[in-house]
Amino acid sequence: MDCPKCHGRFEHINTPAGVVERCSTCHGLWFDVMEHKALKDFARALDTGDKKMGTLYSEISDIQCPVCPNSKMLEMTDSAQRHIHFESCPHCHGRFYDAGEYVDYATISVSDFLKRFGLRK
Repeated sequence: MDCPKCHGRFEHINTPAGVVERCSTCHGLWFDVMEHKALKDFARALDTGDKKMGTLYSEISDIQCPVCPNSKMLEMTDSAQRHIHFESCPHCHGRFYDAGEYVDYATISVSDFLKRFGLRK
C-alpha cells in the first residue's frame, strides 16, 4: 500500500490492537476504522516522524484513500482539538495523520480541556 500524500511505501507496525501502516518516507500514519482511538497510549511509539515535515505535507489535502479505489478523502477537524486536521475516507472510515499530528491528537492539554467547556477560546 502506498502513502496518499508522498506515495512512499507503507511499512507495517505491529501493535496490541493490530497492524498500523506508517509511511517510510514522510512518516504519516494510516489507521483503519477506530484504530486511532484504541492506540492513543502508543502514540509516541507510532508517530516517530518530524513534525516540521508533517506540517509541510499537511498542506496536501486532495488525496485518494489508499484502501478504497477512487475514493477522495475528506479533510476533517478533531472536535475536541480544533487545531488538529486529518484526512478520513468516507467509505472505509480510515484516517491519515501527517507526522506529528497523531501525538498531538493523543495528548489533550489543559487548554484543550477548558475549550471543551467554553472556558477558553
